[in-house]
Amino acid sequence: MSNPEAIEIWHGNIIAEDAHFQAYWLILDLIEQTHAAKIANELLRKRYVEVRGRLRIILAEILNEQPNKINIEKTGYGKPYLVDHPELVFNLSHSAGVLVIAVGYNCQLGVDIENCKPRANLFALVDKCFSDEESIYWNKLPEVQKTPGFYHFWTRKEAFVKATGRGIALGLSNCVIDPENQTAFLSVPADYGPASKWHVRDLVLAQGVCSALVADKALMNIRVFDLDSSI
Repeated sequence: MSNPEAIEIWHGNIIAEDAHFQAYWLILDLIEQTHAAKIANELLRKRYVEVRGRLRIILAEILNEQPNKINIEKTGYGKPYLVDHPELVFNLSHSAGVLVIAVGYNCQLGVDIENCKPRANLFALVDKCFSDEESIYWNKLPEVQKTPGFYHFWTRKEAFVKATGRGIALGLSNCVIDPENQTAFLSVPADYGPASKWHVRDLVLAQGVCSALVADKALMNIRVFDLDSSI
């Protein structure tokens, strides 16, 4: 990344093919390999190995290092970071076989992607995870817009809690998207500064999915790349 103000977005399908499994496996560290070996479901295991392998390849290209030499650790809340390059930040998400990886410098960022499938418990999730302002707005949507409308709010809120490193334990109802300006927050937990410092960008990456990027910096320079189908 030649521009430290830019955020790069990489996205594509998770292939999970035997042909590349061993190559991805060999660039994982021991912790990742141990975790993968414990995944009983073969498809989920292949997806995990490919996702971690692809992440390492992208980071290696940016850092000009060998993928298997990159030292990835986790914070106390489980957010991964680069021990030797703390200025380079990243986050990833995958759903329904589609992967998105976000990489930037000197900021907190989070990304989320969700398959926009109908769910019987949408009203219960809105009641639990949305603020009053968000719930009122969502309940007024036409029925045909309720499912996509839910996922647009959900991915933005998920991206925020991932950016903070706390995840959903932070409480999705505590980060409130402005229904009248959905690239901004009305409020966030006090530990994370004023809501105005956080910025939201919806990402249009694939049909049938919703995705959002959140960062504590202006999202003026976003570069989007397709993931190669090969390693």
